[in-house]
Amino acid sequence: MTELTIIQKTYDCIQWYVPILTRLPKEHKFTLGERMINGLYTLFDGLIAAKYRHKKLPHLYELNIQLEVLRHQTHMLFDFKLMSPDRFEYAGKLLYGIGVELGGWIKQQQAKGTA
Repeated sequence: MTELTIIQKTYDCIQWYVPILTRLPKEHKFTLGERMINGLYTLFDGLIAAKYRHKKLPHLYELNIQLEVLRHQTHMLFDFKLMSPDRFEYAGKLLYGIGVELGGWIKQQQAKGTA
């Protein structure tokens, strides 16, 4: 696992997800949609920043929380019937892939014993 693969997976997720979120109905576009878009970019920016931090673990833990929030927000989209089952499944796979990479990065840092 390299840090670059998680950054690329997050980039790909943003490219896929943002056009969907910008087409949400008005009552969701400016609430849930904007929060999710901001969350995706925050995650992306945070992963790039973590790559250069000396003490990565606290930052990676925060990014893991951000990813969990995005998972729950994705589920809300599905529950509000704003996302088809196929898109929901695909979004889940994208977020799961990022989570696997992030979990691996966290374990790697824990094994190094760096905080």
